[in-house]
Amino acid sequence: MSRIGQKPVAFTPDVKVTIADGVVTVEGKLGKLSQVLPPHTAAKVEGQEIIVTCDDSEDAGMMHGLARSLVNNMVVGVTHGYKKDLEIAGVGYKAALAGQKLTMNLGFSHEVIYMIPDGVKAVVTDGVKISVSGCDKQLVGEAAARIRRFRKTEPYKGKGIKYATEHITLKPGKKNA
Repeated sequence: MSRIGQKPVAFTPDVKVTIADGVVTVEGKLGKLSQVLPPHTAAKVEGQEIIVTCDDSEDAGMMHGLARSLVNNMVVGVTHGYKKDLEIAGVGYKAALAGQKLTMNLGFSHEVIYMIPDGVKAVVTDGVKISVSGCDKQLVGEAAARIRRFRKTEPYKGKGIKYATEHITLKPGKKNA
């Protein structure tokens, strides 16, 4: 039995939860999310809590914790939302947002263009700070990772895109003998 899976997922009265045919749908002030439960698991609503249960098969324990975490992430997403902050460092490196189109100058001979997916909101401040937010944790993380992947921070001068909370340890350059 999973320790995480045993904990009930509490939600507020303004969140609407429906469970039908192994699909959990959570609707709140920030949006609506649906998730198919993993195999060997089931969920039910009791008052203001969602209880996730599993059967007695061999793989049920790990699926139990996964199912509970997925449901909890949906509840947190529609009530509070998720946010990832990115920073761009480097001379001439900058970003601009026009609608859902993020245009970045990252030291290449061309501009890098990234289309922000539906369900994700991006904000660019000062031309070097990108904030990616939304109600779907997986979608927000994936969008931030794809943006970062265009120019990862290099370890000698620290130029590139990094998460705001990420610490880059700079390596020393060549030593003159």
